[in-house]
Amino acid sequence: MAQKTDFDAEWMKLLWPGLLAAEAGAAVARRMLGAFSPPAAAPAPPPEPVWATPNNIVLELAAARLRRFSVAAVQSGRRPVVVCAPFALHDARIADLCEGHSLMATLGAGAAPLYLVDWLSAKPAQSQRGIDDFLSDLNIFVDEIGGAADFVGLCQGGWLSLIYAARFPEKAGKLVLAAAPIDIEAGESRLSALARSTPIESFRELVRLGEGLARGGQAMRFWRFEMQNLERIHQWLQSESPPDSPQFHAKVEAFRAWSAHVLDLPGAYYLEVVEKFYKRNELARGQFVALGKTIDLREVRHPIYLIAARDDEVTAPEQTFSCARLVGTPRPAIRRKTAPCGHLSLFVGAQSLQELWPDVVDWLAAP
Repeated sequence: MAQKTDFDAEWMKLLWPGLLAAEAGAAVARRMLGAFSPPAAAPAPPPEPVWATPNNIVLELAAARLRRFSVAAVQSGRRPVVVCAPFALHDARIADLCEGHSLMATLGAGAAPLYLVDWLSAKPAQSQRGIDDFLSDLNIFVDEIGGAADFVGLCQGGWLSLIYAARFPEKAGKLVLAAAPIDIEAGESRLSALARSTPIESFRELVRLGEGLARGGQAMRFWRFEMQNLERIHQWLQSESPPDSPQFHAKVEAFRAWSAHVLDLPGAYYLEVVEKFYKRNELARGQFVALGKTIDLREVRHPIYLIAARDDEVTAPEQTFSCARLVGTPRPAIRRKTAPCGHLSLFVGAQSLQELWPDVVDWLAAP
């Protein structure tokens, strides 16, 4: 159990690079991150990510791509399903890691048109993009595929999906919110505790050091991810393959390739998330403003499926399940489920994908 907790803690550090300031303080962080400032010569761009499941790019914007996945035959009349990946340190392949560890392949069994929002690493000129900009991108994608969709929001993609449904209720159908931090004050994870206790000036300093961006490369060079511990990776993937088998080593390579492909976040977006969600809990308090309108979750009446990971250090289960009392959805239209795993295993663990997510597929397909 200790190993599992340690592993989730390492992921939590990677997910939020600014949290190093909670332990080091802004002055120490400045000295340490200063040593990792970008080199004078720009590094070669990383190779394009390799996807496990066939897909094609339907629409590409400056900050995101909309991918359509070809998994199974699509039934006519089915509302599209849009998977909203988290915009954090790593790319959207968290939903499509490799064979046997692909949420997209699992959801594809539902025979609905299936899409994934693939957020792109921010460029220096995009440092002022905020949450409203990403909501606008999501709205463009929904219009592109017909003007309405069901949403599967993963972690940070969960609150983005919920806000979208509140802001554009006629464009959203069913909502699946998995390990989504909706009400930060309903419970406490290690992530939320550190974010709350760290002065906002420390986060701003990290953005300044990143020249307007929260740089994934700096986080990777600071936190030495334990990528050599095959036993921990085996546990995290919930792999059915023996640790010494070629099949498992192929999965490890896919995981390492995903882990090495990090994203830069716009500083404005990064600071908005820290301040508006983790500092002020604006969404749960009815104070969050999205595209000029204050979001009242009581007006959300969409069917909702809430999923939490029991051992999650990133999002406490209560932070997700609290959504049920905040929205106006009738109680019979809300389903809850807890998976016996940590944060990432909820999305890529073989056991989670086999035992939990098929019920989500059936729920989305039901009238």
